[in-house]
Amino acid sequence: MRINFKRIDHFQICIPPGAETEARNFYIEILGLQEIPKPDYLKVGGGFWLEIADIQLHIGVENDTVSPKRHPAFEVDELEKVKSYLVDQNIRIREDRPIPDFERFSCFDPFGNRIELLGRITK
Repeated sequence: MRINFKRIDHFQICIPPGAETEARNFYIEILGLQEIPKPDYLKVGGGFWLEIADIQLHIGVENDTVSPKRHPAFEVDELEKVKSYLVDQNIRIREDRPIPDFERFSCFDPFGNRIELLGRITK
């Protein structure tokens, strides 16, 4: 099976606890990025989301320098088929809660790096 990657949806970087004001100053005031809404149930962990052209930058809060929150996320066609394919290949999968307009899951490379895959929910 060949996976048809459509685009990168978002990427996430992490900042230390208590650094959100400094991060907002840099990303919003200095770089001029636009803050966008973050789902309420994800706000508990801190951080905020930004938009860069049609890509999102998620700013997360972490103590650890090697964080499982850091990851690329790719929108793909036929998400369930992709998941089945990866499971058949013995790739570790983690189910993730849906976010507005998308179903999603994460898979991990042999080194433990997380890759999020998203499929748009058609209405």
